[in-house]
Amino acid sequence: MALLNFRKKTVEAPAGNPEQLEAFLQGYSIEVMPRTATKVEDFRDILPAGTRVYIAHIEGTPIEEMVATAKRINAEGYEVMPHFPARIIKDAATLENWINMYQGEANVSQALLLAGGVAEPHGAFDSSMQLLETGLFGKAGFKHLHVAGHPEGNRDIDPKGGMKNVDEALQWKQKFSETSDAKMALATQFAFEAGPIIKWVDSLAEAGIDIPVHIGIAGPAKLQTLIKFAIACGVGPSLKVLQKRALDVTKLLLPYEPNEVLAELAAHKAANPEFNIEKVHFFPLGGIKTNAKWATDNGGASGVPANQA
Repeated sequence: MALLNFRKKTVEAPAGNPEQLEAFLQGYSIEVMPRTATKVEDFRDILPAGTRVYIAHIEGTPIEEMVATAKRINAEGYEVMPHFPARIIKDAATLENWINMYQGEANVSQALLLAGGVAEPHGAFDSSMQLLETGLFGKAGFKHLHVAGHPEGNRDIDPKGGMKNVDEALQWKQKFSETSDAKMALATQFAFEAGPIIKWVDSLAEAGIDIPVHIGIAGPAKLQTLIKFAIACGVGPSLKVLQKRALDVTKLLLPYEPNEVLAELAAHKAANPEFNIEKVHFFPLGGIKTNAKWATDNGGASGVPANQA
């Protein structure tokens, strides 16, 4: 089975089992930034009712802009989960202020906690674990706390390669989840191949980690766009695959769609109901409207926008 699915006009992309894919995409989430959110007139025109919308916090984005985006999306009926990147948060007082702003102005009770893509911390925090240790999210009564997962490892966490530090962090997060009142999940970096994802999720179960996995999937995009984001996000093995694919000039301009990886994961989930991927999380690298349209076209009842239901 090919790693990436590049569709040609004369060849149909493998669709897999539509019922399995519909079930697998039920309750999918998607990510936006304040600047990309402004390009959507009404999220109800493109997303199913109740979709969880992550709001990525890029270094330099004012907290006021983040909160305003969260308020707008919440008002349209969607669950909002803003990023809390540890390394750009100066101190506990700043963290508490952010929590209070999100909660008071945008009715937010969910957060994705991550280290953030900044080399040097701006202040007291270096990791999502340090944010959790403050107890401020529990104090505020947050209902969902998601943390990062890395199916392909993370060079920022394990500079010499391997998974040692990543695995130790997961064990810490597992223990925290067992004492937290909030529901936790692992929101993962995007990947392109089902086999390694399945192997990684199975390895979590073998290690006693039962935090549900929300698997990151890159939405439809041009190959050049995927390579750019893979470099920025440190996606090692996937980047090598994309670079190899880019050498084939006949495929360079053809669109990538996630049909194949999702069909294979959906089939595995259908055959193994205990398999611990709970949701799909889309990175709309080719645009949120493009990604949402793909979900509408391929997800059956799971992809119907709120205004069309």
